[in-house]
Amino acid sequence: MSDPFVTIPKGNPFSARTIFYWRLAQTLVWLVGAGILLSLFLLPKMGLLLFWNILIPVAPALFVFAPGVWRNVCPLATTNLLPRHWGLSQRKKLTATQLGKLNLLSVLLLYAIVPLRHAVFNTDGIATGLLIVILTTVGITLGFFYEWKSAWCSGLCPVHPVEKLYGSNVAFTVPNAHCHKCMNCVVPCPDSTPNIHPSASVKTIYHKLSGWLIVGGLPGFIWGWFHVPDHAYVAGINAFPGVYQMPLMGMLLTLSIYAIFAELVVPGSEKKLSGLFAAAGVSCYYWYRLPALFGMGDFKEDGFLVDLSSYVPFWVIRTFTIVLALLFFYWLVIRSSNKQSWAVRPPYANKFLK
Repeated sequence: MSDPFVTIPKGNPFSARTIFYWRLAQTLVWLVGAGILLSLFLLPKMGLLLFWNILIPVAPALFVFAPGVWRNVCPLATTNLLPRHWGLSQRKKLTATQLGKLNLLSVLLLYAIVPLRHAVFNTDGIATGLLIVILTTVGITLGFFYEWKSAWCSGLCPVHPVEKLYGSNVAFTVPNAHCHKCMNCVVPCPDSTPNIHPSASVKTIYHKLSGWLIVGGLPGFIWGWFHVPDHAYVAGINAFPGVYQMPLMGMLLTLSIYAIFAELVVPGSEKKLSGLFAAAGVSCYYWYRLPALFGMGDFKEDGFLVDLSSYVPFWVIRTFTIVLALLFFYWLVIRSSNKQSWAVRPPYANKFLK
């Protein structure tokens, strides 16, 4: 029996055939992820190339245009949600304060882990593999206790703040290939709320702090991160602050700028301001990342995929990054909101839930 509070779009996105295709995609991507993880331990050089220089560079653009696709097929999410799919989860619901704390912790984890790429993870396949195993273990453990995506995918996952920042004006909506019934486990649901962004929910001080840190801090953090080379030769605990200095300085700078603008903008313009900083962040990422991928970065061996420096003039790559930046600013700042969510909300489990 259909739920009276839910209108299913024409061409039912939750049809058995559609979900089958998404299950197939989830399985294939999970197998690819498992293969990359295995290669990080057995063939570290190849694993590092596949993970850091092929998979990760694609992610920011995907988050801008179709975060729902990644949310559906993310291997870690698929693993984390197995207890719920198999009926093994206790299905607890988080309070707003608990979720706010997880959201804040996810931003702090992002800012804590990413600089360590220069010191450890970019050059050590086993360390990167162990990091993925630890994150997967935490995610699946939370899945045994909490409802659907609330604790990990929409809570503690350090990638989620970036998804929410970049995915505020998506190109299209996809079916939700995990949640077959909406349990209102997260309010507002990042998957089902049109034009979601980090400032969309300020229920607690933790939500507000996490929003400010990711919106205001990420552009400067990215800029600073690209000014630190790999192989930082961390000889002891006292040397670790060196990989954090530039990213944190950049973060504090743009966070200060954001704080000033946040006081000046008229009420209701928060989304535009968030979009402006999101566009600055993703544009900065590809400004540095694309040249590095093709052997034209500031640090020759860092983030290297294939050396095209002898075949393609640098101005070609730079022109492409400029065009890409203009696209991002148009998409996230100028383009009108299309009132679309990352995924179609499935029917509510209870018709009295709204």
